[in-house]
Amino acid sequence: MGEIFTHRLRVRYSECDQQGVVFNGHYLFFYDVALTEMWRELIADPGRMVQDGYDLVVAEARIRYREGARFDDLVDVRMPVGHVGVTSLVVHPEFRVAGRLIADGEVRHVFVDPAGTGKREIPPQVRPVLESLREVSPPADGPSAVTARP
Repeated sequence: MGEIFTHRLRVRYSECDQQGVVFNGHYLFFYDVALTEMWRELIADPGRMVQDGYDLVVAEARIRYREGARFDDLVDVRMPVGHVGVTSLVVHPEFRVAGRLIADGEVRHVFVDPAGTGKREIPPQVRPVLESLREVSPPADGPSAVTARP
């Protein structure tokens, strides 16, 4: 398997709540930015998907919060692929600050025809790239209980 794609973001002040912690909803935005950059770096310009006759939509998303990121933290969003199906893709994002796992989750995508005619198979030029990002076993600090914010 290939090296798992990771994208680094810096937490902006506007992404924090009154307690100075990243508002929970922003983690899915962080994920979306990381997915776009992964696609751009490893597959093609994201706008090219529609030109090539396919698009990727979110069917389901789940995030488990362990510890909150704070203003100006550098958040590494690691993007291991858990499953590559016929028409679907599952990513298990990990959000880390200074190496500490602060959140993780599961996002299921479905490949669709942008003309609105329904699902379509993962394009043959995309499948090997996604397969190379599969992670066979979970990280050493896998699932654990949610920890309270400081």
